[in-house]
Order: sequence, then structure tokens, then C-alpha cells
Amino acid sequence: MTAYTATVTVRLKSGVLDPEATTTQRALERLGFELSDLRSADLFEIDLEAADAETAEERATEMAERLLANPTIHDYAVSVAER
Repeated sequence: MTAYTATVTVRLKSGVLDPEATTTQRALERLGFELSDLRSADLFEIDLEAADAETAEERATEMAERLLANPTIHDYAVSVAER
């Protein structure tokens, strides 16, 4: 078994309201930053043991699909790196 870190990034789908990002964007603009858009995301780093990177990615994808992301309103991306 090899140690891996899987990173799962969960974002709201395009068209879903993101009040956290809207509030943050307005605050940044009041501070003088010019933005064309801002989106919020949740980032999960999962340390796990797996036989290979493909297996680690499959397990992290299953975690995303079963708990970390709601497929109705979220998109997600999974990446895996050896620890």
C-alpha cells in the first residue's frame, strides 16, 4: 500500500446562487480590487492508503459522490498525489 493525498474540490454549478461569493466579491470591490467574477469552493484533502493512484482516485471520487458533493447543485474535481 502507498500513501496518497486526494484533493476534492467542490463548487456550485454554474447558475446556482452563491451568496458567500457575492458577499466576498462586494467586500473586495469596496477595498479597491477589480474583479470580473468570484466563486467559492470547498476543498477537502484526504490522506489515504491505496494499492495505486487509480484506486485512490476511485475511492476519493466515491466519497465525493456519496457525501462531499450534492450532484444536483455541485460540480467536483478529484486529484491524487503520492504523499
